[in-house]
Amino acid sequence: MNTIGFLILATLSYNFNYLEFALALFFMGLGSGMFGSPNSASIMNSVPPQERGIASGMLTTIMNTAFTASMAIFFTIVIVGITQRFPDALASFLANIGAAQLTPVLSNIPPTGALFSAFLGYNPVETILSSVPSSVVSQIPASTLTTLTGTSWFPSTLAEAFMPSLRVSFYIGALFCAMAAILSAMRGDKYIHELEVIKISPDDGGQ
Repeated sequence: MNTIGFLILATLSYNFNYLEFALALFFMGLGSGMFGSPNSASIMNSVPPQERGIASGMLTTIMNTAFTASMAIFFTIVIVGITQRFPDALASFLANIGAAQLTPVLSNIPPTGALFSAFLGYNPVETILSSVPSSVVSQIPASTLTTLTGTSWFPSTLAEAFMPSLRVSFYIGALFCAMAAILSAMRGDKYIHELEVIKISPDDGGQ
C-alpha cells in the first residue's frame, strides 16, 4: 500500500488536486498500519519476556534512526536536484518574460534558500531587486516586475527544478517499501517464543 501511495505522489504536479493527494495519504496510512503492527508483534514475540524491553528499545531506536536518515536522504536528493536544475529553469523563465538581464543576479539564490522560501510562501525576488542598481531595474517593464514580485512566478519557476527531484525521492521510497514488503513476507510462519520453549521443555518429555 505504501508503494502505491508513493507512486501516486510521484504522478502529481506541483499544483495537485487535493483528492488525489488524500488518496495517496490514505494508501500510505493503510500500508503503514498493515505493515507496522504485525511486524512489530512478530519481533516482540520472537524474544523471551525478560528481553522484550531491550527488543522494544532497539526497535524504537532503529525506527527513529530510519526516520532521521530518510529525511536526510530526501533533502539531499532535492537539494542536489535543485542545484543542478534551478539556474537553467530560472534563466529560461526570465528570458520568457523579457528579464534575461536579471539572470546573473537571481542565479545567486542558494538552493536551500529558494526551497524554504517557496515552502514559507515568501518571494525573495523583491528583496534581491532592491539591491540591484536602479538603472538595471528601470529597463524592465512594470508588468514584468509585477510578475517577478508576485506570488506565483517564483514557486512556478522553482517547481521546474524541484518536482523531478521530488519524484526521484518518491520512486526511491516506493522501491524501499516494496523491498520491505518482500522481506516481511519472507519472515516465515507465526512464531511465539513461549510456545517453542514449551515444545522442547524436559519437564514433559519433549512433548
